Amino acid sequence: MRWAFPWAFLAFAGLVFTWLWRRRRPGFKAPGIGFSSTGWLAGRGTPPRWPGWFLIAGLVLLTVALARPQQGVREREMRERGVDIVLAIDLSTSMQAEDFQPANRLVVAKQVAEDFISHRRHDRIGVVAFAANAFTQSPLTLNHDVVIGLLRQLDFGMVEDGTAIGMGLATAVNRLRQSRSQSKVVILLTDGINNRGSVDPLTAAELARALGVRVYTIGVGTTGFAPFPVDDPQFGRQYQNIPVDIDEKTLTEVARRTGGRYFRAKDARALASIYAEIDRLERSEESDVEYEEYDDKGPLLCAIAFVLFAAGWAAGLGRYARIP
Repeated sequence: MRWAFPWAFLAFAGLVFTWLWRRRRPGFKAPGIGFSSTGWLAGRGTPPRWPGWFLIAGLVLLTVALARPQQGVREREMRERGVDIVLAIDLSTSMQAEDFQPANRLVVAKQVAEDFISHRRHDRIGVVAFAANAFTQSPLTLNHDVVIGLLRQLDFGMVEDGTAIGMGLATAVNRLRQSRSQSKVVILLTDGINNRGSVDPLTAAELARALGVRVYTIGVGTTGFAPFPVDDPQFGRQYQNIPVDIDEKTLTEVARRTGGRYFRAKDARALASIYAEIDRLERSEESDVEYEEYDDKGPLLCAIAFVLFAAGWAAGLGRYARIP
């Protein structure tokens, strides 16, 4: 409820104050007519006060009506324009290295990616996996429950071993080829060097740039050597140290050519921080549109006030108002 002309109450208060002030002035006398005898009033009874109350109530309602009370609804519409994002994840055997405690690189990468997806509720997200070749695990969709379910299914052995970074990036970019979003992003995660596939990473980067796709690259792996599990038929699971060899130069160039950034994650905490940083860099566009619609109650109150005035006036024409 709001009042379009609240000053009307001040005007009413001024009238009441003036009337009370005049009544209290010395010598104030209510207007009247003198009679030589009041005997003719015998038997007529005391005039009722309710006609006056009608007039007072009407005056109050008229004042409220002049203040124009308005009741309405305020609606706020949030418009958000999401980002189209494809996650490209390396499934090569080297991702089994357990330098990302409490699990191997792939398990941790999937957990961090899942948390990232859960915070991007207005974005379409897809998943591409690659090893010796690349394939689409999930197309772009707003159904994040489906994306997360398919992400969890990623595992070693789904494709021949190898590291086809160029193929992984080209497949991810292809998923964005029909996108109409103003912001298209690929987040590519790998722990190695491109050694398979028919597409070079820099060629895939040029394709991404031509289509307006920004690429963030992440190299995962500690410095030096990482523990790699080996299942021995006689002694069970054993660990051997394997060298960590990431083609940071190429990954940096891919990101630079597409307007993205290269990140290096040496442990699980660093990887989570990187995804959080990308989350801040790639925010959905938001805009608020507010609507107000008000219904003016003044005319209705005016009508009621005039009904009360009419009722008071009609009551004043009764037998108590007539002089014989």
